[in-house]
Amino acid sequence: QDQERREAELAELSSLEHKFVSAEQWKTDSRANAKWEHYLRCDGSPDPAVVQEVNTFISLWRDEPDKDIQLVMEKGEEVLNLIEKLQFLLLDTPPSEMSEKAALQYQECILGLQILLHQKYSGATEELLKNANMYRDSASGNMQAVMKDKNVTFCLWANLTKHMRTETQMFRGAEHGFELPRSLESDSVAVRILHTHYDHLSPLWLWCHSLPEPQSSGNKDLTQLANGKVEESEEKKAREEPSMPAEEGKCSEGRKSVLSFKENSTAEIKESEEETEKKSEALAMPSEVQDPAMLEEMKEEEVVTAAEICIVDLQQFLPVGGVYHIDALQLPPQVKTVKGWTMVKVLDGLKAYPYPPGEAEDATPPPIQITLKLPDHVVYFVAPVVARWDPVGQQWRTDGIRNVVYESQERRITFQLGTFSAVTLLQDAHLHMPYQAWELRPTGVDEALLAVTTGFATIQIQMKDNQCMLSSVAMEEEDLLSHITGKWLSPGVLRAALKKAGVNIFPGEVSHNYVSVNKKAALAELGAYQQMALLAPAFAFAWSKWNLEASPEQVVFKVSEHLKPDSAQAWSLYLFDGQRAQKLKITESSEAFSEELEEDSEFHSTLYHMLKDFASKEAMEKVERGSFLFIDVVYQLLLATRVLTYS
Repeated sequence: QDQERREAELAELSSLEHKFVSAEQWKTDSRANAKWEHYLRCDGSPDPAVVQEVNTFISLWRDEPDKDIQLVMEKGEEVLNLIEKLQFLLLDTPPSEMSEKAALQYQECILGLQILLHQKYSGATEELLKNANMYRDSASGNMQAVMKDKNVTFCLWANLTKHMRTETQMFRGAEHGFELPRSLESDSVAVRILHTHYDHLSPLWLWCHSLPEPQSSGNKDLTQLANGKVEESEEKKAREEPSMPAEEGKCSEGRKSVLSFKENSTAEIKESEEETEKKSEALAMPSEVQDPAMLEEMKEEEVVTAAEICIVDLQQFLPVGGVYHIDALQLPPQVKTVKGWTMVKVLDGLKAYPYPPGEAEDATPPPIQITLKLPDHVVYFVAPVVARWDPVGQQWRTDGIRNVVYESQERRITFQLGTFSAVTLLQDAHLHMPYQAWELRPTGVDEALLAVTTGFATIQIQMKDNQCMLSSVAMEEEDLLSHITGKWLSPGVLRAALKKAGVNIFPGEVSHNYVSVNKKAALAELGAYQQMALLAPAFAFAWSKWNLEASPEQVVFKVSEHLKPDSAQAWSLYLFDGQRAQKLKITESSEAFSEELEEDSEFHSTLYHMLKDFASKEAMEKVERGSFLFIDVVYQLLLATRVLTYS
């Protein structure tokens, strides 16, 4: 009799879960429509889905001779938009619609665009330096130029007088500055601080070391999930710690068979985790930084960690605020006008000024002091870590930087560099984990609000139809990130925007290695997220302290019927293990955890039927009418935040 009821409940749930299939079909149709709409626009911009068009765009721009900085900045915005479209294409397209070869071609296009964009800025820098006298500062007699747009802050200084009246040179309008060593004060040297609000260097570390990029990792898992091939033995593996897909592309196609998704995900994801850990171990001792002492340690089979050799682990730290390219450049011959003719000596490109000099007698030449004004569109919850880019090892490093002074109120940081290089400011990627609490509640018809409370702030995300919106990031009665608050975006775009701004509440594949988590079995966790999403039109869900006390095979959370936004919530506790749901007798204020059933209640195979026993008819009708797009976006955010494990 119990078996018959279980089969009947699973069949009823399966009809509801068909909404996930409808959402996937809608996404497939949307991708096809996007290609057609781009074709109809005929605006001359390349179709990001057509590699040949992107390559043609790259070739044509490479051959353009114009080196005007304003034109480069304008064209740069178009290039950055094209890069974003290519990244979204990789993120949004399931492996069933994109071959590995095509994905590699798109990644190569992105890399080509990034390299060409930086080359164009170098060309524009050279052109400005040839005409340095046009930008001569009346007070100092030296060149100073500042250009800004929403993507770049471009600062350029040149030593035209060979005499510096003040030690510290500040760029007016940007508030960046530097202090040169005395040995350079009489040299023909120029200094450029190019602050790109984007980061095109960190992906090179992933590319160089063959690690999965956050937005594209998990494709292998998805391909196997979509095949729907499940073995009975894999059900045991479902009890292991799951590594949820961290981005939108990871949950595409996987919902076509909900049962196979639950059973198959853990085994494949666990395998990818083990591979990642092995690669991380291999990276701990790159050849570029080996010295005899380290080699001796390796002989003794001691592991040298990345932290010990100052290499930044980008799975542990997150660059926030973009990249500051700080360069010393040789001042090229100036343009001269003779009898109406403009003449200039043509050199072979922009030349870097070597510092410290290769033949320096002093083993430790004086450092360069740098002052940076931090951007307003990002948040540093704690003092950031300064890191410099190592072009040989293709990695960020924290050595060679000293005397760091962080002024949080002034949003300014000052430090000393041993050599000119690109720098970035790092934040712990798991600063907001584990969460202190979370709550998901309906706010209207096919609308809901997800609130995640961390040790620093409360992040509220509104969901409606197939989009989501940052409602607020509140910290000590102060609202942050106003530039993205109130904008409706796709879940993947919003996640990327929040991480870029320094608010990361989205665990990665190996985040459990860096933060203490409440490990839960994939069968229970995935199943809970799916059924919570199905029930989200009429029910509120929230964090419970008893989830920590429950076994890894079980999840515990609070549930309340919520038909009106301003209605009072009467919370009840529910336990779910992926195959059985029950209402608990204990409350949040009970003295000890107990699995004892609530009186007049019974076990059910699904959370849906468990709530149906106590829900009103109106609530269940609202669940039945729930939009498949809304349900899908709720599921994506629950899967991305993993509130049941990281709280």
